[in-house]
Amino acid sequence: MSEQGPDPSEVTPDSRLHSGGSDDATPEDLVLASGRDLTPENLEWARKRLDQEGRAAIESQLP
Repeated sequence: MSEQGPDPSEVTPDSRLHSGGSDDATPEDLVLASGRDLTPENLEWARKRLDQEGRAAIESQLP
């Protein structure tokens, strides 16, 4: 029995995800890192979360 991973077409490519010490995370970064679609509602969710948690909001989403 072999274990299959997720369908590559459904996974955000690593090149779209980044977490650099000198970069400020954007709402778009957080939405993409959480696997959500870029919608106005999700961007607002991300803005609020970044305001409350700062960089930790995105760090908790990335491996």
